[in-house]
Amino acid sequence: MPALTPLEMSLTEARQAIQERKLSVSELVDASFRRIASTDEQVQAFLTMNEEGARNEAAAIDKRISAGEQIGLLAGIPAGVKDNIVTEGMRTTCASKFLDNFVPVYDGTVSRKLKEAGAITIGKLNMDEFAMGGSNENSAYRTTRNPWDLERVPGGSSGGSAASVAAGQVAFALGSDTGGSIRQPASYCGVVGLKPTYGLVSRFGLVAFASSLDQIGPITRNVEDAALVLQAIAGHDKMDSTSAKVEIPDYAAQLTGDVAGLRIGVPSEYIGQGVDPKVKEAVLAALKVFEDMGATWEEVSMPHTEYAVATYYLLASSEASSNLARFDGVRYGVRADNPDNLLALYHRSRSEGFGQEVKRRIMLGTYALSSGYYDAYYLKAQKVRTLIKRDFDEAFNKFDILLGPTAPTTAFRIGEQINDPLAMYLNDILTIPVSLAGVPAISVPCGLADGLPVGLQLIGKAFDEATVLRAAHAFEQRTEFHKLRPQL
Repeated sequence: MPALTPLEMSLTEARQAIQERKLSVSELVDASFRRIASTDEQVQAFLTMNEEGARNEAAAIDKRISAGEQIGLLAGIPAGVKDNIVTEGMRTTCASKFLDNFVPVYDGTVSRKLKEAGAITIGKLNMDEFAMGGSNENSAYRTTRNPWDLERVPGGSSGGSAASVAAGQVAFALGSDTGGSIRQPASYCGVVGLKPTYGLVSRFGLVAFASSLDQIGPITRNVEDAALVLQAIAGHDKMDSTSAKVEIPDYAAQLTGDVAGLRIGVPSEYIGQGVDPKVKEAVLAALKVFEDMGATWEEVSMPHTEYAVATYYLLASSEASSNLARFDGVRYGVRADNPDNLLALYHRSRSEGFGQEVKRRIMLGTYALSSGYYDAYYLKAQKVRTLIKRDFDEAFNKFDILLGPTAPTTAFRIGEQINDPLAMYLNDILTIPVSLAGVPAISVPCGLADGLPVGLQLIGKAFDEATVLRAAHAFEQRTEFHKLRPQL
């Protein structure tokens, strides 16, 4: 068996090789840049590179290791960061022309924590503009392509993050998940994507889309790597008023491989009408793997699932309308040239800076929040959100985790749905309920359908990432799907 190349190693293997001086951090970072140079013309995952900064950081960590100093949990590991997470001195555009010239003067909390853990940020990754989209076709700069089939989308909005990890450009990436934006692209690209419980990972420094839903999480090539990255970025942050004060366990230590007695609920709504038969077949085969390991399962109904997409787009668009009001061409970002007056400055800056999907959601959200419509739309959606959360609470009275497909289909072709917003929105029908309830979920590869990856979604109780990771890891150890790689 040939030796693993640096970017084929797990985080644990790479860290051990670095500590044992079998591999230098500079060599690992060089391997990442070489891989990007040879593949990113095809994949188009990166928007901004940090080549000089990354090489300087690598040399500094190598020097510390030579001096016998202790290194952090992710020391020397090349990482990509979604371009809506602010990074000091590194351009952060949210894939929008509005922020084309925005270079933050501070780090977001997760950016700081990556540095403290020793990870090296290789660059900023493409996304749907302001995280609004499910295909990466809404970026103002480029359309990222799925490494499994360059004519297909990588998913969104964290499509650049998922595609980069799948293509072997970086060892892991950070994404953000509002309605499925980590899990759905992870499913499409055949990698692991974890959306933590709302409040477990600080949102300070994440450019807000929908503040009650946004959550940062890792995209990795296996479950153990996801556990290690989550360990590095989780925890209470006084800079985020929604950050939860909870004890952070040793997630990697929970990966015992034992799921005997685990009670699994399978929502009937998640494997019913609209789910591709081959996707359903892969999910049912995964259930058989859990049965063979001693877990039990039965179907459960989540009756308010059918209202989740409408509820989400009302609430998320309303919050986006409020959050994006700050982009006015005055304080930062792109400003229209030679406006006639202040009102014209606002109007032209926003008209020229925002893309079509962002404008669509701002208009929908503004309408839902307007006088005379607030009670009929926004308030009603909040009430339905409570009912959806109640479905999860009742299910978790009986089950340890819930299981289903991550997405109803495999990755679709570029351009296939861009002119049909409703069809695009329905791609998130299986991830949105989880986000509305604020509970954790992970997508892991569970097979191929017509040569394209299928994702298995495991959903857990609030702040019980340990059980979700344990179940996902046990499944991974019994299968080979996470070892499959696209042939670029």
